[in-house]
Amino acid sequence: MTQLPRTPLPHTLEKSLAAQKDEAVALATPEPAYDVRHPLYLGEWPKSVPYMHHDIARDDMDEPHLKRKHAILDKYPEVKQLYGVEWRTKYITIALVSLQVALAYTFGAGYLRDAHWGWMVAAAYVVGGTVTGIYGVLIHECAHNLAFKTPLFNRMLGLIVNIGIVFPIASSFRRYHLEHHTFQGVHGKDPDLPLDAEWKLIKGNKFLKFLWVFCYPFLYVFRGAAMMKSPQTWELINWAWTISTDLAVFTYCGPRGLLYLFLSLWFGYGFHPAAAHFIQEHYTFEPGQETYSYYGSLNVPFMNIGLHNEHHDFTKIAWSKLPALRATAPEFYNELAYHTSWVRVIYDFIMKDDLGPQSRLGRQFEDHLAGRATIKAARKAKRD
Repeated sequence: MTQLPRTPLPHTLEKSLAAQKDEAVALATPEPAYDVRHPLYLGEWPKSVPYMHHDIARDDMDEPHLKRKHAILDKYPEVKQLYGVEWRTKYITIALVSLQVALAYTFGAGYLRDAHWGWMVAAAYVVGGTVTGIYGVLIHECAHNLAFKTPLFNRMLGLIVNIGIVFPIASSFRRYHLEHHTFQGVHGKDPDLPLDAEWKLIKGNKFLKFLWVFCYPFLYVFRGAAMMKSPQTWELINWAWTISTDLAVFTYCGPRGLLYLFLSLWFGYGFHPAAAHFIQEHYTFEPGQETYSYYGSLNVPFMNIGLHNEHHDFTKIAWSKLPALRATAPEFYNELAYHTSWVRVIYDFIMKDDLGPQSRLGRQFEDHLAGRATIKAARKAKRD
């Protein structure tokens, strides 16, 4: 390690000695370069364009987030202080599940049971779709064990969230979402990648892209099922739990009450601003960048789900502290492309000819492993 020469400091600068020492250490200890993409980890691959290319984009390197995480921690080790659970998550869960069940009762067996069906559909889109979008965030936090310190309590809270969703999602989401983080973009291992049939059929057709967005709740489930994996114990528990809660809703809220919850799920995961983050996160609007954040006002009600680069870099940071991460290391995030409108995300995705379900990046498992190996090499070089 190169040693910097010690220079006497003027008496007037003695109070800033600690700050200057930190700066000197930073200059003497450069960040390790884990590969040629360091430090932002943007690639050099072109994005895949419908009708111009016949496959999704390809990269021969690993996903960028683990390496960018190390680069940030090398420069800002205090980021680790942001790790931990968020105590408010469980209370938000109870409040929103209670709200949806109350509305299901109101439209199914309460004073609006005889109201025109259009009122129920409107409420399912405006209120139910919005709440269901937040349900997705809550299930996501539970999947990363950010609501409680113990995995068991997080799993149980995920089941409580699932009361307001008529399909058993929580446990399967936990399983497949963690695989998505581990194998982002890896063919055959990342369940978030669209199936070949999706992008081959839809290409850049605007009407078909609209149907794809509208039917996204079905596709979201079907991709996991297409991996043909046997259900795990908690997934079976989730099925039994959801069937029981659906029967309870049907019994006490009536079929209209259960229909209200179903429509809320369909709208909230489909053609709705709350669902735009499914497109925003990993669909390649720019060449060389496979993950995108959203920095807009809807991050407030939707619990910062838009800060997706930040989340992928640091999965141990709860939703409430992701803005603090960006504020701590702004040069790692502000230089990346990002979105400011979820409505614009949906509009551009449907209307622009160069965007479609094939606007994704894929990689082979062998390239993923080779890229990961460079982390050990870089850290060993730094120690030496």
